[in-house]
Amino acid sequence: MPVIECDVDTARDRLEEAGVTVESGNTDHERWRASRGGATAVAYDDKVVIQGSDPRELEALLREGGGRAHVYFDGGSRGNPGPAAIGWVIVTGDGIVAEDGETIGTATNNQAEYEALIAGLEAARDYAYDEVHVRGDSELIVKQVRGEYDTNNPTLREKRVTVHELLSAFDEWTLEHVPRDVNERADELVNEALDQG
Repeated sequence: MPVIECDVDTARDRLEEAGVTVESGNTDHERWRASRGGATAVAYDDKVVIQGSDPRELEALLREGGGRAHVYFDGGSRGNPGPAAIGWVIVTGDGIVAEDGETIGTATNNQAEYEALIAGLEAARDYAYDEVHVRGDSELIVKQVRGEYDTNNPTLREKRVTVHELLSAFDEWTLEHVPRDVNERADELVNEALDQG
């Protein structure tokens, strides 16, 4: 449940400019509330609390855009192909901004890695970062995206194109291979999703 400390009047203006309907609060403590998708933002004196299943869109509208983020991604499959899941984490100087792990059905390890990278980049785009530094522990995916390895598999080639389209939305980006222990949180999210799946 994201909590954004901000000037709630400015936050209200930002939501209204984006076409979100803002209504009166339900209690004496609530200044206003607004809903979009599967989430509701509730404003108090100096903060906005976002509740619901998919807070990302409202959170992106309320946070100051721009800046730099680190995106960690991981994907995994039990069986290759088999039940698969993805995990991604967005980190800034303020710590973890957002993270998610979810099952994606049946896929190979490499397909899951690409899906995780795509989901992490989509989230960073939704949060309106200008610059992303992406890190993953799949050397194959990193080198394919950077053009150091050929991508012969048609499914992976299509996903690589999607990744390049997403990266082009940022003013600056880097993509590097890191050891699994540096990518620990994204890996945990994958395994948690698979265990629950």
